[in-house]
Amino acid sequence: MLPALIHLDGAPWQVLPEGIHSADLDSIRSRFACNPWRRQLFGGFWEASANLAMSGCRSLYLDGSFVSDKPKPNDYDACWNPHGVDRRKLDPAFFDLRNRRAAQKEKFFGEFFPSTTMADAQERNFVDFFQLEKFTGKPKGIVLIDLTAYDMLKPQVKP
Repeated sequence: MLPALIHLDGAPWQVLPEGIHSADLDSIRSRFACNPWRRQLFGGFWEASANLAMSGCRSLYLDGSFVSDKPKPNDYDACWNPHGVDRRKLDPAFFDLRNRRAAQKEKFFGEFFPSTTMADAQERNFVDFFQLEKFTGKPKGIVLIDLTAYDMLKPQVKP
C-alpha cells in the first residue's frame, strides 16, 4: 500500500514521504490515474512496463509529478534495472535520447533511464536522484515496481 502524500516546505505539490515504496501497477493506477490525462499517462507507463518485462527487466522505479498531487503532470519519470535485460527486445524509443527523449514521450508519455546511469554532476544514479524533490532538494519518495510479481507480466519475465 502506498503511503499518504506529504507536504514539503517549498515544494509546489504534495509528494510521497521519503523512501522507496513498493507497489504493483494496479495500486499505482488506482492511486494516481485519477483523471483522463493521468489515465493516458498511466497507459503509456503500462505499455512501457510490459515491454521492459518482456525484455527481462525485473524492476523499475516511478517518479515525477505523476506520483504527486499535481492535477495535470506533464509526464512521469522512470528508471529501470538493466541487469538481465535483453536490449534487443526493448522498444527502440528507450534508446532514442534525441530532443530530450521526445520519442519516449511521444510513445509512452514519459521518460525512462537505466537505473544505474549517472543522473547528475554529483554522480548520483537515477534511483538516488529521483529521491530528491526538484524544487527544494529535500528527500522524498519514489515507487518501486517488481515486474516479476505482477500477474499480467509474470509469464513473460524469465527467472
